[in-house]
Amino acid sequence: MPYVNIKVTREGVTPEQKSALIKGATDLLVEVLGKNPATTFVVIDEVEIDNWGIAGEPVSERRKKGQ
Repeated sequence: MPYVNIKVTREGVTPEQKSALIKGATDLLVEVLGKNPATTFVVIDEVEIDNWGIAGEPVSERRKKGQ
């Protein structure tokens, strides 16, 4: 029973994009590991950019600097 957790910053990911991520992750597990798609779970978590850090800084600060 595979469980995939995809985390993205909350910046306008569309329902269509989320659907494509869910299908793509499921299809990959079927293709590579032979997993049953009926028992494959995919969860997408959207994280506020103030709560996501890279290189010691929140993404919100990095974006202000153009990084």
